[in-house]
Amino acid sequence: MLFESHSHTPLCKHATGDPVEYAAVAEERGLSGIHITCHNPMPDGFSANVRMGLEEFDTYVDLVAQATDEFKGRVEVCLGLEADYFEGYEAFLEKQLASADFHFVLGSVHPQIAEWRERYWQGDLVEVQRTYFNLLAKAAETGMFDSISHPDLIKNFTDEVWEINVALDLVRPALDRIAKTGAAMELNTSGMLKRIPEMNPFPKMLREMNQRGIPVTLGADAHVPERVGDGYVVAMGLLKDAGYQHVRYFRSRQPIDVEIDAAIESLAANSANVS
Repeated sequence: MLFESHSHTPLCKHATGDPVEYAAVAEERGLSGIHITCHNPMPDGFSANVRMGLEEFDTYVDLVAQATDEFKGRVEVCLGLEADYFEGYEAFLEKQLASADFHFVLGSVHPQIAEWRERYWQGDLVEVQRTYFNLLAKAAETGMFDSISHPDLIKNFTDEVWEINVALDLVRPALDRIAKTGAAMELNTSGMLKRIPEMNPFPKMLREMNQRGIPVTLGADAHVPERVGDGYVVAMGLLKDAGYQHVRYFRSRQPIDVEIDAAIESLAANSANVS
């Protein structure tokens, strides 16, 4: 009943395993589908060390298509993209997203890359956090993205000043804006592996999202096949605690909502069958 909605390929230069291997793990763990969402190529050498090159885009599409064909009737392997939102590149990105039949597009703001640091970083780290959340809202307001990924990622790079109550004052205005767009936001289980070891976003932010009716997609941000679907049961428990009853995935850029209780039961049933 569930999709893995965030996974990568070696083309991004910091992941291992091809889409076929990721799909095999999705099948083993009882997921009905997987979106391959590697980092989008950008022009002018933009953070080229962590993404595919422009000349590799067709290779990426072909890799996903091969896995789609191989797992037909077993697991839906769908072409997706994790696309950076960076001011000034909107026209490029709009054209890129129209160049292939994507099922799902994640919008990301990556405050760790050199280009982001050069433009936005400053000595006042709370203001850096404010800038980050403002950019999340701007990303949603473009209308180009189905979901906004790992939406409190900034905490792992400003952890020395990270305070939940201060962060909420920064988050709430951004969430008000995002809610108006209809975009979803991601619960990313890979946050457990980060400097502040909790899923992204933090629980109080999830509750604020739910209060505004913002849908949630679920992704492990898998950079190795073994992480496909990792932490999903715990993540859905967090969603229930925040007041959510459904989790969302996309097919052909159209939203599909799944009841959380039913999804947990399906994963438990698959686990019992496997064991």
